[in-house]
Amino acid sequence: MRVAVFSTKPYDRQFLDSANTSAHHQLVYLEPRLTVETTALARDVSAVCAFVNDSLSAEVLEPLARQGVCLVALRCTGFNNVDLVAARKLGITVARVPEYSPHAVAEHAVTLVLALNRRIHRAYARVREGNFALEGLLGFDMKSRTVGVVGTGRIGATFARILAGFGCTILAVDPAPDPACIAAGVRYVDLPDLLEASDIVSLHCPLTPGTRHLIDAAALARMRPGAMLINTSRGAVIDTPAVIAALKDGRLGHLGLDVYEEEADLFFEDLSDKVIQDDVFARLLSFPNVLVTGHQAFFTADALQGIARTTIANITGFERDGRAVHEISVEKLA
Repeated sequence: MRVAVFSTKPYDRQFLDSANTSAHHQLVYLEPRLTVETTALARDVSAVCAFVNDSLSAEVLEPLARQGVCLVALRCTGFNNVDLVAARKLGITVARVPEYSPHAVAEHAVTLVLALNRRIHRAYARVREGNFALEGLLGFDMKSRTVGVVGTGRIGATFARILAGFGCTILAVDPAPDPACIAAGVRYVDLPDLLEASDIVSLHCPLTPGTRHLIDAAALARMRPGAMLINTSRGAVIDTPAVIAALKDGRLGHLGLDVYEEEADLFFEDLSDKVIQDDVFARLLSFPNVLVTGHQAFFTADALQGIARTTIANITGFERDGRAVHEISVEKLA
């Protein structure tokens, strides 16, 4: 099968080529993101392979369908960037990677917690300048802290288990509580109670209409003064201007982000010699108690191997049987 692979970097090619050794698909690697303007690059292919910041709106899917594309193979778990209804009407199958390495993202979320708590990012910069003063670097013991986990799918549950190992009390909110989490001592509560009781709140929920700006001004007002907020899920789960306001007035003590609502024009690119035009993002970077990473939580060799294997399996299954292994069903989501 001939596949146009958008938003590719050298590491994508490395792992996809390795996974494709026995499948023998024709992978056409393209550096640009998939947008209305770049759909023409997908001529003479039967499938496109897209990533988190590629657009798969109706306006993108329609020209793809006219060009003969019948499969969208997402090399990610989330699919909020896909108009699934339009895809179904156009006869385009959409597949995703439902699981690759929950440990990769969960461990990165824990890394953000520990780095913010002990001010590792600030200490690193100080020491390199010969400043060994400890003022401003005071942290807290993790033991006996209350951690709120929003979403206990595979990643959230893994994060909860790790923090439980630190001796933390774990609260969680999820429409479908996990019996394994309950057996491990996780207590499910509603979101307001979780926000009010938690020293650390970590977001691990998908982006849906119901979770968009889940953490808004009202939610932030419920949080404990000085609490820590971590987001490794999707950027739009947080209302960024509301978070900035909470940082400015000192109510929010720490913020760790691996995702950002308007990240499409920033993340995965080297902009070190350019002026960042996003004033909201630039304001975030000005706070000493904010730590931002560029959507790298998934970025481990184990995770990339898993993503590549599942992506190739989806393409192979569709070519062989007309059905991708991990096809997204609009009916099941309704």
